[in-house]
Amino acid sequence: MSEKNSKSELKSVPTLSASPERNTFQRDGYLRRQAEKGLTPDNDDDTRAMTEMYQSWDIEKANREADPEWQKNNLEYDLRSTDWIVAKVRASESYAQNLYAAMCNNDFQRLEVWPVLKDETWSCSWRSAGGIVADMRGEGDYIDWYCSGIRDIGVYAPAKENETLTEEQQARMKIVDKFVAEGAVTDEIRADLLRLGWSVVTDPDDSH
Repeated sequence: MSEKNSKSELKSVPTLSASPERNTFQRDGYLRRQAEKGLTPDNDDDTRAMTEMYQSWDIEKANREADPEWQKNNLEYDLRSTDWIVAKVRASESYAQNLYAAMCNNDFQRLEVWPVLKDETWSCSWRSAGGIVADMRGEGDYIDWYCSGIRDIGVYAPAKENETLTEEQQARMKIVDKFVAEGAVTDEIRADLLRLGWSVVTDPDDSH
């Protein structure tokens, strides 16, 4: 076999979309609190140990994601390695939030023979769901999406007097109005997951 033919038969390895800011929210908050006390990794052993622990999370995450066993029947892997759905998440904040919400409080199953026969499902925590979306967006951390479906808190609270909002705030509210509660699965998200080869096996509309 020629070198040219050999190279042409090599399978490309999907690239996982990732955020450089993933796992930084807790670390940065901790370092800020320590800095207020005059403590840094350079002058305090406890601060240095905690910093090293946070760094170990990144190493563990990278090692885990490189493991072929982790990639099997894993919705996170399929979401972060599939170009068309990554593009949709990056193009629309409301779509990204809807995907986050769908991953919360639901179970998912790959539409293949063995996962169905063995009743294998995939699920994740709200925090993990937010982190997955951050990785797909290529920016931010889980906190940017965590609890985004709860409309009566923080920046997601609906305005009582719409005329009191600036144009920028009104534009923001139009985006937030398309957010859905954690656990809700929109028709578009459900269809895209099916296209990806996954079905929602539990959701708030189930009678079981």
